[in-house]
Formats: sequence, structure tokens, C-alpha cells
Amino acid sequence: MTDENPEKVRVVVVEDEGLYRDLVRIALSQHPRLEVVGAYADAESALAEVPALAPAVAILDIELAGTLNGVQLGLRLRRELPEIGVVLLSNHRDPEFLSSLPAETIAGWSYLLKKSVGDVEALWRAIEGAAAGLVVLDSALVTDMQPRTNSSVSKLAPRQREILGLIAQGLSNAAIAEQLTLSEKSVENQINLVYQNLAIQRSAGGIHPRVIAVLRYMQDSRISPYV
Repeated sequence: MTDENPEKVRVVVVEDEGLYRDLVRIALSQHPRLEVVGAYADAESALAEVPALAPAVAILDIELAGTLNGVQLGLRLRRELPEIGVVLLSNHRDPEFLSSLPAETIAGWSYLLKKSVGDVEALWRAIEGAAAGLVVLDSALVTDMQPRTNSSVSKLAPRQREILGLIAQGLSNAAIAEQLTLSEKSVENQINLVYQNLAIQRSAGGIHPRVIAVLRYMQDSRISPYV
């Protein structure tokens, strides 16, 4: 029996531009599973109040004005709330800020382009993935990413690369199966092949293999310059 009234995901927003902060709050309010419990214009205010609110996810502008940027604020919040997910909002099409984080730290971080905030489903996937300890990338970035020559990702079969890209966008096995018109078992088999071909161990220090796969995907890819 499914829960008809699932608990809402509590989120906070830190964005120094007032109009855009309001836009994010409006976009979040359109989703029935989300509850905004705080909104802040700077990192200092957020650090003072967010820990007491205990949100599941913090949505952070990556280029905050002040002494801390969004990545630094996310890391500071993690010290207070180790389980908090982080969604970075950025105008930059290269998610190098994520790929530079250590594998043991990157779980629960998502990267969303600011222009995608109006896409409620994309916003929800980023938030849901961060809350679940996964890594989710903006679909526009994934579309533009090309595997580097002779990288491990470049050696995957086309279907495996396609599925890896959908994993990076935060799609579940069921959602991937629906989008590609495959059975869930087929998707599961393909994902196992992705792990095998990327030499990803399911028990790699307790880190979810999807997190490692997306990290490898970022490291082995570049953003196409022809967009």
C-alpha cells in the first residue's frame, strides 16, 4: 500500500539575487513533495540558521557574494549536517566544481543550470537525487558531454553510454526503462555491464556505484564546444 501523503522534502535556498531567489521559491512551491523552510541572501546568514532547521537539501547559488561561494558553503553545512544534500545552481556549463570533489565527499551533490529551475521535474530530480545521496547533473549538460578519446567511458557500447547519461540525470531504472522502451531487467543488465566495464566495485568503500559511475562520467567527458 502506497503512502498517499508522503513526507515533504524540506529545503532551504541560498541565493544573493533577490528576484532569482523568489523565482526559485516559486518553482519549488509548484511541487507537492517540497517544502521551503528557509531562504537566505548570503552564506553567513545560512550558516547561522540552517543547522537548526535540519533541511534535507540546500539549494545554493555557486557564485554567492561574500567570503564563501556555494561549494564552500555546502562543505561547511555538511560539517553541521552530514546527511544534507546539496544542489548547486550555476550559469556555468562545465560541472568541474563537482568533479574536483573527492569521491568520498561528492555523494549527495547535484549540479543544475539556473535556466533549468523553471523545469519542475528537472529541479525535483536534482533535489531527490541529492537527498538520496546520489549525484545528478543537468540534462542540458549531459546532452552536451562527449567522452574523451580513449577514456573508459568512450569504450562503452553506445547503449551503455546512453544509460550512463540517464543515470547522470537522476533517472531511476524504471524511468530509464520507460524512456528507452526496455524492460527493467534489461536496464539492470546494461547497468551491470557499465559497472563492469568501468571497473566499479559495488562495495567501493560504501560509496554507491551510481555515484562513482557519474563521477567517472564527468572525469572522462568534456563539454562539446559546438553548442
